[in-house]
Amino acid sequence: MNGNKRKLPKLILLLLLIAALTAGGGYALWRAGAFLPRWIAWTDADFSDETGNYRIVLDNRHVTVSRQGNPARQESGISREAAGRDDGPSREAARQDNAAAQDSVIWTSPKGVLVQKVLSADVDNDGREELVLLCWKTGRYGRDRPFWVEKDEKKWSQHLFVYEYGQEIIRPQWMSSFLGKDLTDVSVYRRADNLNRLLFTDSDGEISCWKWDSWGFTLEDAAVSFAAFGDNLLHDPLWHYGLQNDKAFSFLFENLRDVIADSDVAVINQETPLVEDPALYSGYPRFGTPLGVGQAIADTGFDIVTCATNHALDRGPDGINTTIEFFDSRDILCLGIQAEDAAEYRPYEIMMRKGIRFALLNYTYGTNGIKVPDTAPHMVHLLKDEAQIREDIENARADADFILLFVHWGTENSPLIDEDQKKWSRIFLESHVDVVIGTHPHILQPCEVLTAEDGHEMLVYYSLGNYISAQSQPYSIKGGMAGFTVSPSPDGYKITEYSLTPLAVTWHKGGRYTVDYVQKSYPDPDSFFSNSDSGIGLE
Repeated sequence: MNGNKRKLPKLILLLLLIAALTAGGGYALWRAGAFLPRWIAWTDADFSDETGNYRIVLDNRHVTVSRQGNPARQESGISREAAGRDDGPSREAARQDNAAAQDSVIWTSPKGVLVQKVLSADVDNDGREELVLLCWKTGRYGRDRPFWVEKDEKKWSQHLFVYEYGQEIIRPQWMSSFLGKDLTDVSVYRRADNLNRLLFTDSDGEISCWKWDSWGFTLEDAAVSFAAFGDNLLHDPLWHYGLQNDKAFSFLFENLRDVIADSDVAVINQETPLVEDPALYSGYPRFGTPLGVGQAIADTGFDIVTCATNHALDRGPDGINTTIEFFDSRDILCLGIQAEDAAEYRPYEIMMRKGIRFALLNYTYGTNGIKVPDTAPHMVHLLKDEAQIREDIENARADADFILLFVHWGTENSPLIDEDQKKWSRIFLESHVDVVIGTHPHILQPCEVLTAEDGHEMLVYYSLGNYISAQSQPYSIKGGMAGFTVSPSPDGYKITEYSLTPLAVTWHKGGRYTVDYVQKSYPDPDSFFSNSDSGIGLE
């Protein structure tokens, strides 16, 4: 019994020692970041800045920066060429000097900071690169904490640190507090206007864009939203009503002004040519549309009109010239047609939005048998010559970041995708078009995302149908609105969301027509896509 009593204190001491060692080991592991989230992808890197003066190495969560080259030695007359000559002491001195220069570490990441990723880029757009660390440290604050905070927290948090390169020193420029996001990646996004941004990717896969703003980074809306509409088809009752009751033709877009204003880019297919002479106003089969309709398009805020349609030549070269002059004078891009005196073929236009260059192309299957004049072969852009169209797209790709192609095709009044649409969709996909928007069938057809063998994805709306037209029914759905958003990503530009919203045309007593969203009591809009196999699929 007495022996057991003597052993008890030793056992207690042993347990206390084990507990102390365990606690100490646990604390050491915690300090080393062993208990940080498992989703963190720790990276290694070894690269030079753009000037070649600095070598940056990220290894085992720590960064070293070395100064490459030795200006002092170069000034003394020993060069890289001297190192290659067999001249005894001088050659050996040069070799040692170059080796020393390569290993000359001028900076290491701060103690207690674990680096997830390192970048070198001109993130503040001052013409000089900065060193950027996505990192973890204990505490919520960067290098300094607010004066009203007595003590920082003792838990790990994620930060962004930015440093300036000096001749022989790396100086802190900006040390963020706790980011408030769980970032899996940070990358540099260089816009078409040569301004740099940072892209943050969070643990949910969401990507956000950040710009340097005087002192720190602020969130920037880098996504470009589009709203596209189908055929603006002005039958006689529509333009007659406008001339007699609403010469501004404001009724055409009165219910959709908000969505058009909220979009960065709004597009409509102007099916029919504009004419100035009232004697040329006409409906089916050879249309002539009053200029007031064009003015309503401008007043509503449309940015683009697509004009390569089967009715483009209904009023001959004069109709083409009038349409182009009207929209050009109002800074609206007019696609798919060229003036009679155009000197050269211009298959696409470039539009810049939020630092992204968009190439815009527009073609039609034909012009209702009306021949394009031999003296102006590019007056209407035709969907005929496959080799030429592939070349057009290739040239557009060289000038742009993202390609949109608007095409007048398909079978009228059919919800099914015809063989010609399938053929050209494959050609556009192989050519790396990003979005295709179809018109002409006068009714809605489905949309889908196609994937090429090399992984390129293309969003295609086979037909947006009619935006507006004179219908025999008092309420009908003939068309819809395509909505999609283009955003920068670490891998280029992506469509981050897209939709196809059916629209209804309503006839009112007195001859007025309006377009609006489908009534909630109306059958499910998806019922208009009755054939689920109507697309060309992913095969």
